[in-house]
Amino acid sequence: MQQDLLHRYLFDQLDVRGELVQIQSTYSEMVAKHNYPEPVKALLGELLVATCLLTATLKFEGEIAVQLQGDGPVKYAVINGDDKQNMRGIARMQSDVNGSTVKQLIGNGYMVITITPTKGERYQGIVPLEHDTLSECLESYFEQSEQLKTRLWFATNTVSGEEKACGLFLQVLPVDKQKSIDDFAHLEALSSTIKNDELLNLDANTVLTRLYHEDNPRVFDPQPIAFKCGCSRDKTITALVNVGQQTLLDDVAKNGSVNISCHYCLEEFSFNEQEIKSIFN
Repeated sequence: MQQDLLHRYLFDQLDVRGELVQIQSTYSEMVAKHNYPEPVKALLGELLVATCLLTATLKFEGEIAVQLQGDGPVKYAVINGDDKQNMRGIARMQSDVNGSTVKQLIGNGYMVITITPTKGERYQGIVPLEHDTLSECLESYFEQSEQLKTRLWFATNTVSGEEKACGLFLQVLPVDKQKSIDDFAHLEALSSTIKNDELLNLDANTVLTRLYHEDNPRVFDPQPIAFKCGCSRDKTITALVNVGQQTLLDDVAKNGSVNISCHYCLEEFSFNEQEIKSIFN
């Protein structure tokens, strides 16, 4: 299977569009250093897939954040990405995890989708988490925000070192309403036959051929997906300036150095007394 690719496709005779995303390395890098419980790891994988699909679906240039937040064991889970499919993500827990559904993990909460385009105004959509699965929550989002019939299928493998996260997306095109409904029902029935094992282990062309061999989907060139944290020593220095020199020197006197760890990749940046003074000089 080709790793970490987003595939878009259209049907020449049907008013429906689709996407298929298969992610391995990006997902593994995202969770490698975090000791997430299996249900949280799976949730973050689904959220990663959802963000990739949303980035391609909403057609914008800029950054996107898809966050789940609530009063459950998982305080929040978020994926940050951009239109180039550079992704990073994290989850934070506030109590022991019991259960595996979105409701069991997040509790009473919301999905917040924030889009910050390179040009134009920032947009934020908020959807209550009223369903057990993330796919159903996203389907409700599209139903409310765009009034477009949408279906999603997710599959994850959380075995350490073999992590994979995959997803399939279908959405009607706003052309001929009745024809779109009929076309969507036809493709939805075919797509519902997909098995998790097929999504996770077959290459994209094989998956699409198995599902739609009579409907001849026109598949566009795939877009690569990558893990990109974005942290750096220079950015950390900028953050330290806002803290203030004396506070930092007091920390050095107490602990020997100032140590800042990136929340996403857990890389640590360390600064001694001389380095702190040179920042402010």
